[in-house]
Amino acid sequence: MKIIFLGTGTSTGVPLIGCECAVCRSENEKDKRLRASILVTNENARLLIDCGPDLRQQLLRTGTKEIDGILITHEHYDHIGGLDDVRPLGECNVYAEKRVLGVIRSNLHYAFSDHPYPGVPTIHLHEINEKDDFNVCGTVVKPLRVMHAKLPVLGFRIANVAYLTDVKTISNQTIEQLKGLDVLILNALRINEHISHISLSEAIGIATQIGATRTYFTHFSHDLGMHNEVQKTLPENMFLSYDHLELTL
Repeated sequence: MKIIFLGTGTSTGVPLIGCECAVCRSENEKDKRLRASILVTNENARLLIDCGPDLRQQLLRTGTKEIDGILITHEHYDHIGGLDDVRPLGECNVYAEKRVLGVIRSNLHYAFSDHPYPGVPTIHLHEINEKDDFNVCGTVVKPLRVMHAKLPVLGFRIANVAYLTDVKTISNQTIEQLKGLDVLILNALRINEHISHISLSEAIGIATQIGATRTYFTHFSHDLGMHNEVQKTLPENMFLSYDHLELTL
């Protein structure tokens, strides 16, 4: 299995428009973050998790020409705003909860009309839920329930890899579903506490509880600090991810 971090930033990306802080002025490429998304590839399938407004740039960077399935964690714009950009990929299969599919249909209403005009994206919507595993081209995906403040969102486990973003709280039941991981990918917005995202210290606590062999944090704001400096403060099996990072398992 191969994982590519297409983006590791929060909804505003990093640098933040108009900001002159040290992080936003950094020349270190690891401090430049597009909206959060990963591409997971195994012998059966190429799966995109979340599809933010930077998708076109992300796929051009990686030379990606085919995607077998797009897994959506929730309906916020930084996670679905790139769906129109799948047009050149041909027919695309999108997997999300019923509530999220409704938002996608509304946002891309022109793609789901009875008589769509030529050139609109061809998107097939598949309803999933937190209770049932689903299969994409022979790859089994387990949905995982987490909470983004009061909004229920999904994470996903594929074999011994799990991706959780926009987490604020996570139940003991979901913690148990995450045991035995080789790689955990988990959001860590910033140093200070936030109303709907876990902070870095909270993320370290959850990662320690789950006990994956390696944990990679993602979905950062500029308030996290400089990549190289923050990395020095982490436990030895925990890492800050960065755009273009590739993992091979």
